[in-house]
Amino acid sequence: MKEIPQFYRWRPHPWHGLEIGPDPPIIVNAYIEISPFDLVKYEVDKVTGYLRVDRPQRTSSVPPTLYGFIPRTYCGKRVGALSEKTDNADGDPLDICVVSERPITRSEVILETRVVGGIHMIDGGEADDKIIAVLVNDNFWGEVVDISDLPKRLIERLQHYFSTYKLIPDRQVETSIERVYDSAFAMQVVEAAIKDYEEMYGG
Repeated sequence: MKEIPQFYRWRPHPWHGLEIGPDPPIIVNAYIEISPFDLVKYEVDKVTGYLRVDRPQRTSSVPPTLYGFIPRTYCGKRVGALSEKTDNADGDPLDICVVSERPITRSEVILETRVVGGIHMIDGGEADDKIIAVLVNDNFWGEVVDISDLPKRLIERLQHYFSTYKLIPDRQVETSIERVYDSAFAMQVVEAAIKDYEEMYGG
């Protein structure tokens, strides 16, 4: 009898229904919400799983990489405990930025990625880490294993984007970039977010 390939009969929720990845915390899936070509910030609707327009960007700043989150992660007390500036995290799935040589212009795609580092950001007094990863089968960046292998200018662009993407004239900025960290610490953040998710939502 012919074996029927596994498939989802209904569309899974991208946060709760997709797999974390084949080998976390090193190799993880990334669900992409925003591409470097988007002038609108999209964010997954936590109830329906569809993309919602969060806000049109007020400035000309665009993300220099693909931007989304790691499924079945949650930034709770364990993620907050890794911060030197706060004990609180933002209560969202763990954000991820994915470097790809070829332009990927679509959002709502799933990428298999390798974790190589991260940016520790504080937003409104809460930890809002950004994991940095590379597309696993990328012809140019696929063999990168640590953030030190990526161009310094690219990391500077990421820092600048997250420092400015919420800027509004005549309002105080509530975001700050605290530090950039390597792959070893990034994997600790991913592991903490996985455990936070399991505690919050179950395995």
